[in-house]
Amino acid sequence: MLLTKSDAGNQGVSLALVNHWIEDLRAIPYGFSTEWKTPEEVEFAPEADCKGKAVALYQRMQLHGAEHVRLVIGKRTILSRRTHAWIEWDTDRGTYVLDPTINWTAYRADRFRDRAYIPLYAYAGTHKYRATSGTLYARNSGSLPGSEK
Repeated sequence: MLLTKSDAGNQGVSLALVNHWIEDLRAIPYGFSTEWKTPEEVEFAPEADCKGKAVALYQRMQLHGAEHVRLVIGKRTILSRRTHAWIEWDTDRGTYVLDPTINWTAYRADRFRDRAYIPLYAYAGTHKYRATSGTLYARNSGSLPGSEK
């Protein structure tokens, strides 16, 4: 799913459109699954967890040509005992946290600082990243997508 690309190029993915997708996915009741569901399974299931919702949002963004998008696995808050999945999107206006499990809209990442949405791992297409002190570092490429800005 993470390798999905649009043939149409960037179709002007706006924050308003992303917020609409977040609302759609947030409306699906939460239900934990030990398995990762495909976006299609999430769309038709009576419930979905953070992994499924994040992957579904990632795919929508990729299909519409969004760039600098990554699936993140980490801690929702500094006190969280379990991991959580969400999307981060680097734009010209800053990095946004897209969490269709908990939030109804996108939020600027700098709003949370080190108190919430603490990354452990991230995936962007074929690239994998691990976090060190809250910063994502590439494991198989030279930089984090969007860091060349």
